Amino acid sequence: MELLTTEEMARADALTIADGTPGFELMRAAGRAVADAANDLAEEGAILVVAGRGNNGGDGFVAAAELAAQGRDVSVVLLCDRATLKGDAALAAKGWKGEVLPCDPSLIGSPALIIDALFGAGLDRPVKGDPKIMIDAINASGVPVLAVDLPSGINGNSGAVMGAAVLATETVTFFRPKPGHLLLPGRSYCGKLRVIDIGIDDGVLDRIGPKAAENNPDLWESAFPLPRVDGHKFTKGHAVVVSGDIAATGAARLSARAALRGGAGLVTVASPRDALAVNAAALTAVMVRPVDTAEEFAPLIRGKVNACIIGPGAGIGAKTRGLVAAGLAAKRRLVLDADALTSFADAPDRLFDMIKAEPESEVVLTPHEGEFSRIFSSLNEEPEIQSKLERVTLAANRSGAVVVLKGADTVVSSPDGRAAIASNAPPWLATAGSGDVLAGLIGAFLAQGVPAFEAACIGVWMHGEAGSEAGPGLIAEDLPEVMPAVFRRLYDRLGIPY
Repeated sequence: MELLTTEEMARADALTIADGTPGFELMRAAGRAVADAANDLAEEGAILVVAGRGNNGGDGFVAAAELAAQGRDVSVVLLCDRATLKGDAALAAKGWKGEVLPCDPSLIGSPALIIDALFGAGLDRPVKGDPKIMIDAINASGVPVLAVDLPSGINGNSGAVMGAAVLATETVTFFRPKPGHLLLPGRSYCGKLRVIDIGIDDGVLDRIGPKAAENNPDLWESAFPLPRVDGHKFTKGHAVVVSGDIAATGAARLSARAALRGGAGLVTVASPRDALAVNAAALTAVMVRPVDTAEEFAPLIRGKVNACIIGPGAGIGAKTRGLVAAGLAAKRRLVLDADALTSFADAPDRLFDMIKAEPESEVVLTPHEGEFSRIFSSLNEEPEIQSKLERVTLAANRSGAVVVLKGADTVVSSPDGRAAIASNAPPWLATAGSGDVLAGLIGAFLAQGVPAFEAACIGVWMHGEAGSEAGPGLIAEDLPEVMPAVFRRLYDRLGIPY
């Protein structure tokens, strides 16, 4: 599903109104959706609506009137003087026939549910004064909270907490989610997310042209490599993973195993000779070849090789830089992770220039936050960058590569501006070697001919699903082994027989 920034959502509203739907009709639809969600969360008992002065508050007034008409016990607390309300919010307030209570935290009491309609998604300044006091009181009440559009205090574009934010049980948003619903910390404040149709036609998306989406199979289904009855190992691609020296071989083997489980037809570990026996003894279906230098690496990958994974345990320095240069010169698809990125920390533009000079070599960079800050340190000098999404989008543009900034809210961005945010990663993926497995999965899809952006998105999504499948207590070795179950679930979802 597409993600709309607050500016894009405002345009969707404006286009819909310009096409003939009154703004108040959109507000009524939104308020009724909030009322429906409120009834689901609290089937009985009193409901308190805490409303602000904008359209978010207007949604709250509509919900209050709808609930009262259904016989629910509803109270409304208003952040401002009722007489100062304007536009559709003022119309919505006129529809509320009950008392409007002042903004006083002591009036919260102990309702069955609080509807948070204080601030909308466009909040761009820190919450202070009475609004902050009210937010703190809502959180301290222990009462379930239904947030309208976004929990008050969360920035819709970045997911940042603007001084203070409501911790919601559930959030109802309209038409499409916003980046702040998926990016941390905002996602942690939303609770369960409902996306409701309020009468905005999907056709407005063509006029808006959103670039961001949630990372799930709907985004990349058309690019997913379907199994072929006449397929064989060579049609499924050959991936090469570079190993480190004898003391650092495990990361490459994790990547190689993941590449094989991800569907690559053949996988080879390019191993230094001092580690050859160790790697060979630990691998079966994965092949091993001796490679000590970039000069030895070059002829290997110029053969029937489709993708290379360089970085996991590879070592930091000139040798790894040479391997990356050889991979690019051979015009192979590359996943550059870990040590391959840090090896260019002192001269990231050298890496970016090489990538841009070989456009046929589709490249995916997979940094965690530390590695990202090292190779994209220049972004730290741009204070106007507020969100993880913005950072990764700029990084992809500067590097000429698809960039995967890992984390619980992994963001993938392409140089053409497309981006995807993942929301399916369980917390137990935070374990040593997990990133090596992700690099291998992305390499597997690159080897099978999937375009770099889609390959990265598929790898990230399947990595998250594997974490959930393995469950608490997983170690990185578990992730490749649960991939058959992940594939089965995906095939069921896509309607692929197996």
